[in-house]
Amino acid sequence: MPKKKTPKFIFITGGVMSGVGKGIAASSIGKIMQARGFKVTALKIDPYVNVDAGTMNPTEHGEVFVLSDGTECDQDMGNYERFLECELTSANYITTGSIYQRVIEKERNLEYQGKCVEVVPHIPLEVIDKIENAAKLAGADIVITEIGGTIGEYQNILFLEAVRMMKLKSPGHVATVLVSFLPLQGKDSELKTKPTQYAVRSLNSAGIQPDIIIARASVALDKKRKEKIAFNCNMEEADVISAPNVENIYEVPLNFEREKLSAKLVKKLNLESDKTDLKSWKTLVRNTKNPKKTLQIGIVGKYFGTGNFTLADSYISVIEAIRHGAQAKKVKAEITWVDSSSFDPKENKSWRSKIKSLNKFDGILVPGGFGSRGVEGKIKTIQFARENKIPYLGLCYGMQLAVVEYSRNVAGLNKAHTVEVHENTPHPVIAVLPEQELNIEKKRYGGTMRLGTYKAVLKEKTLVHGAYKKSHESKSSTLKSKVFNSIIDERHRHRYEVNPEYVEILEKNGLTFSGTSEDKRLMEIIELPTEIHPFFVATQFHPEFKSKPLSPHPIFESFINASIESNKIKLHKTNK
Repeated sequence: MPKKKTPKFIFITGGVMSGVGKGIAASSIGKIMQARGFKVTALKIDPYVNVDAGTMNPTEHGEVFVLSDGTECDQDMGNYERFLECELTSANYITTGSIYQRVIEKERNLEYQGKCVEVVPHIPLEVIDKIENAAKLAGADIVITEIGGTIGEYQNILFLEAVRMMKLKSPGHVATVLVSFLPLQGKDSELKTKPTQYAVRSLNSAGIQPDIIIARASVALDKKRKEKIAFNCNMEEADVISAPNVENIYEVPLNFEREKLSAKLVKKLNLESDKTDLKSWKTLVRNTKNPKKTLQIGIVGKYFGTGNFTLADSYISVIEAIRHGAQAKKVKAEITWVDSSSFDPKENKSWRSKIKSLNKFDGILVPGGFGSRGVEGKIKTIQFARENKIPYLGLCYGMQLAVVEYSRNVAGLNKAHTVEVHENTPHPVIAVLPEQELNIEKKRYGGTMRLGTYKAVLKEKTLVHGAYKKSHESKSSTLKSKVFNSIIDERHRHRYEVNPEYVEILEKNGLTFSGTSEDKRLMEIIELPTEIHPFFVATQFHPEFKSKPLSPHPIFESFINASIESNKIKLHKTNK
């Protein structure tokens, strides 16, 4: 019989402050271990009582990422999929709420056989079961698990207890990595190590000694700082890894390798590997250096503000998908955040003069979202992009509002709207499905939208069909089917749909529904013929969730191509 595979576990914890880059560190560690030939999977533990991330506010928590099985989760799961070029499932996502829910269900079902169920050990044991199950399902050699928040937070104690128990149970099979921030007080100051020393002491109090410290800072760590951390934190100097700020997150795995991080983890986990292959990753990073040109891309939405700051995390997958498309063409996409309320006639009387600023963009994107705030500004944006032939990409809500705009201004359906915003509109071109009406009525919002992967059929000889076909053919050597059959799989997260009653009149007025569900009931993609507009495309699904740095999504790649052509036209006019 073949020897049973015993997976190794790497836990990523955070010190000093949140947002220090644990997700990118976890993804990068996964990538460099993958480059050594190991099969890697990744999990995220969120310390929230929420069962999933679906009901969280994007301006507070960041983007809600959707997995292929419909799980609504933390944005770091998107980083894992992009770096590891894989698809994860609900088995890879843990929240405090989901663990407590499962333990209570088991207790109610007598699965504990009448025992007294306690927070310790049953909660940590359930966490361990979840991690080990994810390893088994993936057939993984290495399991990367990121624990959200910081080690000093009360809500993380039970997860750290699970790590302690696993390390005690399986010595040589578990490694812990602390990602800690080193502040720099002014350009002439030195990096301060004391906060990291306190972070390690907090981790020690949970019974865990870090095997590796990733020292995050605005600049690279010098030898003196490494020595200081090593001496005060009871570890080898070589196990302190410098992680300075980078211009592009895809540089992080290469920086880690310069510090020989994968070799150190191989040794600590008693693994065998003497070769690493990051050739394609190095090419990717090289393509981001010295771009041929810079494109101006405007993202018009509303989930940008948190106090005096812009929260780009609300649309992190969109940003990365744009970058993937740009990197493939060796150009740089410079993204500008535009608040749609500045073009909303109800909110800004000078919107007409403001909206002309959109002319500077080579491409305009309206992403997903919910609610009525700034909605008329988005509709005005779409109209401006359509009438001025600026490449336009709409995602989810961006498609629904493109249908509203076209209905009003081309099809003559005055006051057309989505029932999400205007329940009594005379022309409900965007409506709620009957099965969703009951969810809304009963206020069942969590996990009840149309979520996860659904198939769509593409109309031949359309712009999107050509884009998907070209992408399929470029990957044909790695695909089972060499022939593109016009069927795609994409991820969804929405409750409203194009009203089938208005499809015919919209088509008669020139709008093309270039993608539909297999039963033709649901409209998945709209576009305008290229002889009318160079690139006017919108999708009901979220293509950004499937885009990868080494495999850009075909729709985003096409959007970047169109933006490059738009840029050329502008330069030609300027030169004349």
